[in-house]
Amino acid sequence: MSSVIRIKKGLDINLSGKALLSAENIDPQSFAIQPTDFIGLLPRLLVHEGDSVKAGTPLFHNKHDERIQVVSPVSGTVSAIRRGEKRRLEAIVIQSDGKYESLAYNIGALDPDTIRRHLLESGLWALIRQRPYSVIANPDQTPKAFYISAFDTSPLAPDLDFIIEHFPESFQKGLDVLSILSGQKLHLCVHVKKTRSEVFLKAGNVTLHRFGGPHPSGNIGTQINKIDPIVKGDTVWYCTPQDVVNIGRFFSTGRLDFTRIYAAAGSSLLQPHYFKTRLGAPVKAMVGDGTKDNCRFISGNVLTGRNAGIDGFVGFYHNMITVIPEGDQRHEMLGWIWPGFFKFSVSRTFPSGFVPPMLHPSFELDTNMHGEIRPFVVTGKFESVFPLDIYPLQLIKACMVEDIDLMENLGIYEVDEEDFALCEFIDTSKNNIQQIIRNGLNLMRRENE
Repeated sequence: MSSVIRIKKGLDINLSGKALLSAENIDPQSFAIQPTDFIGLLPRLLVHEGDSVKAGTPLFHNKHDERIQVVSPVSGTVSAIRRGEKRRLEAIVIQSDGKYESLAYNIGALDPDTIRRHLLESGLWALIRQRPYSVIANPDQTPKAFYISAFDTSPLAPDLDFIIEHFPESFQKGLDVLSILSGQKLHLCVHVKKTRSEVFLKAGNVTLHRFGGPHPSGNIGTQINKIDPIVKGDTVWYCTPQDVVNIGRFFSTGRLDFTRIYAAAGSSLLQPHYFKTRLGAPVKAMVGDGTKDNCRFISGNVLTGRNAGIDGFVGFYHNMITVIPEGDQRHEMLGWIWPGFFKFSVSRTFPSGFVPPMLHPSFELDTNMHGEIRPFVVTGKFESVFPLDIYPLQLIKACMVEDIDLMENLGIYEVDEEDFALCEFIDTSKNNIQQIIRNGLNLMRRENE
């Protein structure tokens, strides 16, 4: 048995509204792919409204590398092409015909070049991302390592054990294919206590790493940092277990099937549970009328997700929808002066902050920031929730002043904005820290192109 890597710094946020372990099949009328989900990709549209498509029909490709394309997840008709300011392409909506027909591919003998070609032609290459920068992997590079996280520690995260039990054969097939592609065994990271599925624990062509500790122990960035940190010039690839399943199913059948299981969770949902549908499903189909009034619909988790709205769609790389109360109500009487025995507290402003985490009930938090943006206050709290061997405050400030040399020296190549989500959550100054880190990463990417 491999040794356990224990994460001591971090924070578990116990929210109410965990999804019940039962998956309901839904068949929505429309699906959407949103180019804004792909960092660093400049889309060139390949379809028009009214075009008929199948699963695998290219919708757009990257202007800088036409091999990298994103395809339709279902068969049907392109019903809408949505644009934003300056005609920015925001979404391609496909009206499903309910048949889920796919383009057919002739899968022959598997070697790295053949696998790479099939992944690029089918659009599945977009499922593989790389560090640094968290962009779609460069097909011309060979990664130092390939990582898959088999557990998620973010608030209300889906149970990946429950999900993967639906696709055991496809998951192993995907591991085998990706192992050939990368030329090495994959790094599969599991939780020492929470991971129970034998699909993960007895997987082949992987090196198993056991982790313990609070969030963000389930983040890819944390796992890479503790196993083999990235330095300048390194490239590491990663994807999620359901991405592996989609890849494995494709190489088993020669057809594209973007079936996904999503969790719909949150305190504003009347019946939080799982849904089995396709990639790019609409939010409304997953929550229906089973929500409380005045909610926010988040694609992803509450720390790193985006506000999708009731009429939006699940993000390409997200595996859940979170519905929580909108924080636009008037402040309560006396505010922080009122003794908060049942309020979430990191800084121990309220008595509940002195209660051990294992004794806490679940909390019903809303989107209220409880304050406005203020001058940067140095509290020393970031280090208590940031487990990477990096100075978080110094790196944030280096990104703010765009000091490229200092950013390199402080480890910008190792991080992604999700690694700073807890820092943003506890920040007294209410800074948009994740956006600051993303701006820094984008600057480094432009400088190194």
